[in-house]
Amino acid sequence: MSTPEKTEAVAGTRERIVRATSRLLQRQGYEGTGIKQISREAGATLGSVYHFFPGGKQELAAEAIRHGDEEFAVILRAGLASAEGPAEAVAACTALLARELRASDWQDGCPVITTALETVGRAPVIEEAVAEAFAHWRAIVAEHLHASGIAPEDAADLAATVINALEGAELSAQVARSEEPLHLAGRHLARLISTYAA
Repeated sequence: MSTPEKTEAVAGTRERIVRATSRLLQRQGYEGTGIKQISREAGATLGSVYHFFPGGKQELAAEAIRHGDEEFAVILRAGLASAEGPAEAVAACTALLARELRASDWQDGCPVITTALETVGRAPVIEEAVAEAFAHWRAIVAEHLHASGIAPEDAADLAATVINALEGAELSAQVARSEEPLHLAGRHLARLISTYAA
């Protein structure tokens, strides 16, 4: 029978492995990240990694994407909650993303996008996790826009546009090592949303 301490230690090891994988995927992509490096970064044995993720690197990457999904969802919700109107709320999201990216010295972009680009068409388990992440983010934005008075169909379309723009702008900001692509996206998304909110 496992003790609470042992259960917590096991959960802690698995969580460390997932977090380490997510961070490495952000910084060096799927192909550049190996299981041995993940185990070193997580402070876990190679046996532990395979114990928790018998499906190997693909299974682990899919779980890291789910972790990245939740992290990005937290940022989205925080940004959307930080301003009163829907247009201002979306602009606040881009500003928050810009600050987070600058704070990481332009290294910690989106692990979901990085991994998706390298595995598209080759790893169904990863593609499924990526699709779920995008659907989750669109739902968060659409719910906020609808709650602010925008019709459900328009809110869904706008949410897809917001997520697509945020992801592209974040990559552009990393490449340029500048917050401006995100601020630019924020200004134009706000202008677009304001036409619906009116």
